[in-house]
Amino acid sequence: MTPVVSTRCSLCPTLCGPDYFASLLGGANRPGYYSYEKTGHTAILTKALLLMRRDNDDKQWGALRRRMTDVQLAQRGIRDPRVLHAMQSVPRHTFLPPQLQSQAYDDTPLPIGSGQTISQPYIVARVTELLRITHPESATVLEVGAGCGYQAAVLAQLATHVFAVECVPDLAQIATRYLCDLGIENVKVITADGGAGLQEFAPFDAILMSAAAPRVPSTLFAQLADGGRLVAPVGSRNKQQLQRWVKNGHRLSREKFTQVRFVPLTGKWGF
Repeated sequence: MTPVVSTRCSLCPTLCGPDYFASLLGGANRPGYYSYEKTGHTAILTKALLLMRRDNDDKQWGALRRRMTDVQLAQRGIRDPRVLHAMQSVPRHTFLPPQLQSQAYDDTPLPIGSGQTISQPYIVARVTELLRITHPESATVLEVGAGCGYQAAVLAQLATHVFAVECVPDLAQIATRYLCDLGIENVKVITADGGAGLQEFAPFDAILMSAAAPRVPSTLFAQLADGGRLVAPVGSRNKQQLQRWVKNGHRLSREKFTQVRFVPLTGKWGF
């Protein structure tokens, strides 16, 4: 990158130089954000304005995430600071098509195609907190029903490895692209029947079912590590209850929580 030097632009009467472009970028001289070559004033000005717009967008989305975390999560009982930080860190709007991004931080699920949805922020935070991922430096997590990849991205902030299974190939490709765009490298999205789990990567310290089932598949219990936790929406197609199962040796204990409504699990272990 060549240094910016003051010169009289041939396209306008402006004296173009470091101070001028710094003023365009908010008054701060930020090396590396612009260069001066024989491209003319207009090209450099366009780049400067694009950078300003991106910075403003980042601030606006960040403000919406902070409000979501404070109002929808913390005030409704989400207490784990690691979960709150993860929810504030992951940009939910980037997992949605452009026409729905303005609703990204509303307290509602949204359609993502193929009859699937991205869960509302509170539910994402709630199930993540119920998993109690206690050793992020070594934890391996399985998600059944990756959808667009948002839940996996949140889990990736709390675990070393996340394996997300999605049975719809198009959604699996979309989730992979979204995660790659964000530079999230500790999530692997696999196209398969999630009810079968992933025996080759077991055991898992935590397993999350992001789709409803009439019962938890025995295959998932078998792949749960000793001391591990499994969270799933269990019930009918239209109404389920969040359940957490904890494995201790050959014993499984169950806790029941709030009523929910998830999209149904398909395949051998679904509806």
